[in-house]
Amino acid sequence: MTANPEVVVIGAGFGGLGVALSLRRAGFERFTVLERANEVGGVWRDNTYPGAACDVPSSLYSYSFAPSTSWPRRYAAQPDILRYLRDTAAVVRDRIRFGAEVVAATFDESRHRWSVALADGDVVEADVLVCATGQLTTPSIPALPGLGRFAGEVFHSARWRHDVDLRGRRVAVVGTGASAAQFVPEIAPLAGHLTVFQRSAPHVLPKPDARLSGRSHPTRLRAARAGVWLAGELLTGLLNAGRLSRRAVAAVAATHRRFQVRDAALRAALRPDTQPGCKRVLFSNDWYPALTRRNVGVVAEPITEVTEHGLRTADGRDHPADVLIWGTGFAVSGFGTPARITGRNGRSLAEAWGGRPRAHLGLTVPGFPGLFLIYGPNTNLGGNSVITMIEAQCRYVVSAVRHLAETGAATLEVRHDVAAAFDEEMTARLTKSVWSTCSSWYRTSNGTITTNWPGGTLEYLRRTARLRTSDHEPARTTAEV
Repeated sequence: MTANPEVVVIGAGFGGLGVALSLRRAGFERFTVLERANEVGGVWRDNTYPGAACDVPSSLYSYSFAPSTSWPRRYAAQPDILRYLRDTAAVVRDRIRFGAEVVAATFDESRHRWSVALADGDVVEADVLVCATGQLTTPSIPALPGLGRFAGEVFHSARWRHDVDLRGRRVAVVGTGASAAQFVPEIAPLAGHLTVFQRSAPHVLPKPDARLSGRSHPTRLRAARAGVWLAGELLTGLLNAGRLSRRAVAAVAATHRRFQVRDAALRAALRPDTQPGCKRVLFSNDWYPALTRRNVGVVAEPITEVTEHGLRTADGRDHPADVLIWGTGFAVSGFGTPARITGRNGRSLAEAWGGRPRAHLGLTVPGFPGLFLIYGPNTNLGGNSVITMIEAQCRYVVSAVRHLAETGAATLEVRHDVAAAFDEEMTARLTKSVWSTCSSWYRTSNGTITTNWPGGTLEYLRRTARLRTSDHEPARTTAEV
């Protein structure tokens, strides 16, 4: 190798740790992971709400190069996933700077290097900058009138207040997504009365969870991983194939609902009015039973305002509450990037995106040499494990670093025409997808789908399998800089 590029990774969640571990496995040691918190884990560190767990089986929701043989359940709970990440991160912990909050990153065109500014005033430099802050970082709270008027305790599920005692209280939960489907069954037995405000009903499928005993043999674990991956590819295919296949998924969800919700009126209120896959399909065995409890009510009327003592809906009814919990997901418009990332010609990433995030292969953006995004635009999935996508991106980053090291190139920057062609392809394919048929966090305010990948993971693995140098601008060598 003629050079040894210096890499800075922002974030120590699944994405950032995956990059760090992949770099070390490839023999690259000049890397630093900047983590604003005091522990690894990302969303699995931050989301500690009751019942927090993964809806992808543990055998696939983990690194293929670092399998765990001792998952306690088929679908791991948050503490077990966090423990896995802590254990796996041990070999790169010497490269993680905790309490290092990034406030800006600027590309120095004269030196072809990135300067990363931290909140404490320190500046870290790098040849390659990897932003691995993820899509699910910033909690989303609806901009309702009277938001600050509520007199009781209020918090978002991603910032759970464990000091708030819910026993015997009137609790209002806004949202019926993946987080709410997990924490509502946990808190329903505690609350005096629980009101769930539903904007749209989700499709819910049975969750084939089970307790695992003893340690799994590596061969059995690999087989389980392959089986779960194949099932995920099939589900993705069903959701993308057309109305007929989606009706099959809807039929399974309807049967699940009929068995678990005996009350016809409640069952009707919980019937989705969207196609399966348009919004995230949920897997749960206890969501519907929780909603049938005597102390739980479901409100489908839109919320018009927050009052001092609860919520008011469009029908004029007031719904009193002592505690208000937002289960309303995350804001993904900025993809969790630091306040300002500035590339060539002083242009920020936010300006380049103009409210519509996009990146070639979800990884690179023209005008931002040596910048890579992990779990970036158009790399989220609707039916498989995102860890498969993240690992592919980690391998791509390693290939880029290896290219810089072997060629002595100072930068690697994707061509505008290549990125534009990819963006056009994504837009055309996603416009025909099920995600275009309803409003969800997958879409921007103007309807563009910026989060999701339109195909299966096998296609993405193939397209990121090798670094195509012809897709990038001719680069000067480090000797010429």
